[in-house]
Amino acid sequence: MFAITGGLGILGTLAVQRGVEFFLVLMAVSGICGIGLMQVRYRGRIVLVGALAALAAFAMSSAMHLLDGQALQFSLMRGLWAGASTLMAAFVIEGILPGIERVFRLSTGMTLLEWCDANKPLLRMMAAEAPGTFNHSMMVATLAEAAAEEIGANGLLARAGAYYHDIGKINKPEYFVENQTAGVNRHEKLSPAMSVLVIVGHVKDGIEMAKEYNLPESLHPFIAEHHGTTLVQYFYHAAAKQRKESDPEIAEAAFRYPGPRPQSKETAIVMLCDAVEGAVRAMPEPTPNRIEDTVSKIVQARLMDGQLDDCDMTFRELARVEASLVKSLCSIYHGRIAYPSQSTQTQSAAS
Repeated sequence: MFAITGGLGILGTLAVQRGVEFFLVLMAVSGICGIGLMQVRYRGRIVLVGALAALAAFAMSSAMHLLDGQALQFSLMRGLWAGASTLMAAFVIEGILPGIERVFRLSTGMTLLEWCDANKPLLRMMAAEAPGTFNHSMMVATLAEAAAEEIGANGLLARAGAYYHDIGKINKPEYFVENQTAGVNRHEKLSPAMSVLVIVGHVKDGIEMAKEYNLPESLHPFIAEHHGTTLVQYFYHAAAKQRKESDPEIAEAAFRYPGPRPQSKETAIVMLCDAVEGAVRAMPEPTPNRIEDTVSKIVQARLMDGQLDDCDMTFRELARVEASLVKSLCSIYHGRIAYPSQSTQTQSAAS
């Protein structure tokens, strides 16, 4: 970063035909802004960093002019001009940044944080219409952010993407197990082929809702890719059991999600988190050993199925993601200690 900043600083200085003073001020301002804006999670951060850069510009410019033998008043005026122009640039950037994000289809940390607000219409709708899916998405987001940060990926992007990855289930929440009440299963009245259309359809529905509610485009891949091209095994095996000998072979492709497979580390992480969270939550007794075994099997299954081929994740990173998932899930779903009842304690004391 500093090499690029230095190169651009030299080119900028030569372009405006200025001296060493201009170059040093430019480098000081660029360095402060580059470091200070690496993580921008609220809009006021730009103005705050701009103010610090303005102070640096004022000090550097004034000092350089004084060392050059200029009068104190002149040096302070030049420093004030440098600081004021730097601060003004920060306010301008603050104002035009939303437009830049929209035109170039970018999402800063500030935008992602805004979409993580539980009061956003889509999240409120999901909480009301599909509460099981909402709770599942919150858990996936927690797992995904920790796993992404473990390998240096964008944890905030993974978290925001996880919040919205299942919004397509809002249209037909009762067809998904996390939203079903005890003893009621809508799929009992449907054929496996029809059931898989409903299940797979939540991806397409999610993309349409994302466009309708102007979800940032950086979050769309989490909806489209979180199942990749995986097989909906339950209904595939159900169809195979119902097949008669005279019937044609069951086409496996008809029971797979359309994809694409995860194209980034963040979407791959959400895919894994989505699968392991549901599997561990369904365990009657999620002990650490069983959690570790389940996570390992799911990760290996996705790997062998080719779902992680396009995401540029190394085996070392995948191992660290797996370890992070095990650690997080064990801390969430660990068994509670069975404390003795009051009567037992009384009897023990009496004896």
